Amino acid sequence: MKSVLLILTTIMMMNSCNGQTAAPVVRPATQAGRFYESNPQWLSQEIDSLLARHANEGALDSVAALIVPHAGYYFSGNVAASAYARLNPKKSYQRIFLLGPSHHEWLNGASVNSEVDAYATPLGEVPVDREVSRQLIQADSVFSYQPKAHDREHCLEVQLPFLQRQLGEVPPIVPIIISTNDFAKLKRMAEVLKPWLTDENLFVISSDFSHYPSYKDAKMVDAKTGKAIESGDVEQLIATIEANERSGIRNLATSACGEFPIITLMLMLDRQYQIRHLLYQNSGDIDDHDHSRVVGYHSFAILRGEKKDFSLSNDEKQLLKKIAYESIHDSLAGKPIAHPEILPTLKEKCGAFVSLHKQGHLRGCIGHFGEDTPLYEIVAEMARAAAFEDPRFMPVTRDELNDLDIEISVLTPMRRIQSLDEFQLHRHGIYIRKGYRSGTFLPQVADEVNWTKEEFVGHCSQDKAGLGWDGWRDAELYVYEAIVF
Repeated sequence: MKSVLLILTTIMMMNSCNGQTAAPVVRPATQAGRFYESNPQWLSQEIDSLLARHANEGALDSVAALIVPHAGYYFSGNVAASAYARLNPKKSYQRIFLLGPSHHEWLNGASVNSEVDAYATPLGEVPVDREVSRQLIQADSVFSYQPKAHDREHCLEVQLPFLQRQLGEVPPIVPIIISTNDFAKLKRMAEVLKPWLTDENLFVISSDFSHYPSYKDAKMVDAKTGKAIESGDVEQLIATIEANERSGIRNLATSACGEFPIITLMLMLDRQYQIRHLLYQNSGDIDDHDHSRVVGYHSFAILRGEKKDFSLSNDEKQLLKKIAYESIHDSLAGKPIAHPEILPTLKEKCGAFVSLHKQGHLRGCIGHFGEDTPLYEIVAEMARAAAFEDPRFMPVTRDELNDLDIEISVLTPMRRIQSLDEFQLHRHGIYIRKGYRSGTFLPQVADEVNWTKEEFVGHCSQDKAGLGWDGWRDAELYVYEAIVF
């Protein structure tokens, strides 16, 4: 009898430990009572009063992302509320990606909190999308889970009560702490996250701005940083932050503590998105006792609109032709590449091929496929490469320069597709990527062969990407168009 009872007891213990009855793992509200009220009633009243200040500004259905501060509510709560008030409480999000900087741990990458089931606040628990969190970690080694990055970190936690009061029921969150100044890694993060930047999801980027300059200097520095973010130009933002660092402004520790999460977001955006500045204040506007050391706070809404077709005007085409010619000319003269004043469209990051012809015969052709360099720079570099680096031809000489005809094929920015139904033969080129393998066919290839689009993609997968005939089926697919002139 004792042996039977022992067996039953053992079975019951095993059943209680098989995961079915395990208590959920909840990250505690470590900042309650510090950055915000710990009393649920007082906290609700504080947030509601802040949101009420911006109630007349109107909610927006097209919000794709927000940039909001993360200081104590006393100082930055009004600026944060100006952003959260723009969320439509009737809109249902599938999940919310929270991106913020690390204030305690250097990660040289990003940490995704994939090992907790929820985040606690005085207003209740917010679930974590552990499945998507783990997918990010599996997608690229730049993502990992490092517990110390999340244990004491406040920048994401302080966003949750605002979401709870504005949205009511908060969808699962994906908490990501970014801590690296390696631009290549930030680009990899953006590439992994970009497919999730859809109408179903919301991105919240947590950042304060200038730290510890005087009130006057903070307003000047923050205005420059804010303008750079509004431009949507990542290079301008980086250049602005670096210029601020070199300015010698007293006590300026940083222009934006969330610089790297902001850059990651901006790398995900294209012409479809508009960055709208909402409000600026600094701590000196709230507490005027000490204007010698303040912290700045901006809020932005990133709005999703209709995607604009990429096109080039005749003036832009002629300018690119001029850039290509002068790149070859200056190289023959031993000069570095010089660029004229650049029109905004020519700063778009897209690929290009430059072909040189002499008396109707090909004299060189080199191209670059990708979205990592502004168009005007790619054209200059590819013109120089076509003239001097095409292994099929001797380098162009000074005597030949005026006999060359320059043809440029601009590849419009890539757009990811989920189905071949979105691919149009003869109009679209295809780019296939899986892991470290990739391959492309330009749109004009379809004019030279008699393939169906399934054959077009199959040949690209097999012959160009080395993935096999059906390898494209579980790879990333992108389309683009070519503008030839």
